[in-house]
Amino acid sequence: MNTNSGKVTLLSAGPGELDLLTLRAAKALAVADVVLLDDLANPEIVSLAPQARVIRVGKRGGCRSTPQAFIERLMRRYAQKGLHVVRVKGGEALLFGRAGEELASLREAGIAVEIVNGISSGFAAAAGLGISLTHRRHCHGVTFVTAHTEDHGEPDWAALAATRTTLAIYMGMRRIGSLAAALLESLPGHTPAAVVQWAGSIHERRLLTRLERLAADADDAGFGSPAVILVGDAIGESVQALWSQDAASCDDAASARAA
Repeated sequence: MNTNSGKVTLLSAGPGELDLLTLRAAKALAVADVVLLDDLANPEIVSLAPQARVIRVGKRGGCRSTPQAFIERLMRRYAQKGLHVVRVKGGEALLFGRAGEELASLREAGIAVEIVNGISSGFAAAAGLGISLTHRRHCHGVTFVTAHTEDHGEPDWAALAATRTTLAIYMGMRRIGSLAAALLESLPGHTPAAVVQWAGSIHERRLLTRLERLAADADDAGFGSPAVILVGDAIGESVQALWSQDAASCDDAASARAA
């Protein structure tokens, strides 16, 4: 039986602005003793944890990162001292954030764990584009996939393309050329595609294109990490929405000139 009064909260910080946090997340931060801050989380989040010791444990692909084993040791160490540790993770903690490894480590040590869900960057990207990832006119689902497998290989892109779902691809910018080429073996070149960088933040950038132009257009526009790549017919709804907005703006301008 665990008699330790300490605990760990795996907290989803969302993709960007603080107003995307849940109320539960804000409450957990307010009473945190220690905050382990992910590199992709908005650094301003520490303002919501006034009494906490803040330790930055950055993890970002292609950059020098804090070892995962060290992060897990920190969580166990402070929780075993009876402290409330809040592990702040960008986006949704349970999606591509190594939460499974952390949960296993903490449970093995007999430490209580709470999970606070949040908004994933894939959903924030869709919101920025003004689309539904599961528009029933175009698909029957959405597949969230990371471009990096545990053995540093790549997913089975042909199998993913065969699902005919919207693909929300995380951590794929360094492999955007190879993944686009692999998908083109199974999908037509005119398949709508998009890249959304820094989704859900004031720095958000969006690129709408076709699968055959995805890598070249992203490179020409200077898109990089962190970004979500979206592929599928549902993405085309964003193009239609933009055309509608442009047409409405033209109509308004024409009306103003006539007046």
